[in-house]
Amino acid sequence: MNAVKTVSLTKTYINGEMATVALNNVSLEIKKGEFVAIIGSSGSGKTTLLNIIGGLDNPTEGLIYINDILINDLNEEELCIFRRKNMGFIFQNYNLLPVLNVYENIVLPQRLEGNEIDLKYVQEIVEALGIEEKLMQMPNTLSGGQQQRVAIARALCVRPAIILADEPTGNLDSKTSREVIEIMQKAADKYSQTIAIVTHSEEIAAKADRIIRVEDGEII
Repeated sequence: MNAVKTVSLTKTYINGEMATVALNNVSLEIKKGEFVAIIGSSGSGKTTLLNIIGGLDNPTEGLIYINDILINDLNEEELCIFRRKNMGFIFQNYNLLPVLNVYENIVLPQRLEGNEIDLKYVQEIVEALGIEEKLMQMPNTLSGGQQQRVAIARALCVRPAIILADEPTGNLDSKTSREVIEIMQKAADKYSQTIAIVTHSEEIAAKADRIIRVEDGEII
């Protein structure tokens, strides 16, 4: 079964009379439980592809199926609810809420859904990421690397069907990067999660089940 399927995705940005094609007729399938790495040079279109898969951006043309649901047909409210129930996002800029402490940021998606929080699992994740001593601190007191770990913990603790990560280890040292990828792989195996990571790191990409290379808006 496919967790993700795109059909002829095209994304064109218009700036005045200038048109920039970020994606050009991209079709791909990612199977349930698969761990894929999306790599390519800067400006190749890989982050645009990830954002469209996650419903954070709209394609100019083409279709996106998530767990066989055509998300093009969802309105904004339906799409927001669908994302919250099915996807976990790890962004380059963390997207932590500055008025909430680390623990509150981590469990926020579960609270929004009214879910019971699995404290044992949260503890397991924060210990593995080395932030168990930071739970009561505010985001602005953390280093960039620590904030990234909080963002990773938030995504993992929801146990979403699909995790979409844009350079999730970009602010981490090599040892922690390897540990983070191992945690994500274990979570994916345990909960049959699908993971798609945008990365510049060939070392990280080599750990994936499959590598998708994007250049000039096309899969090569």
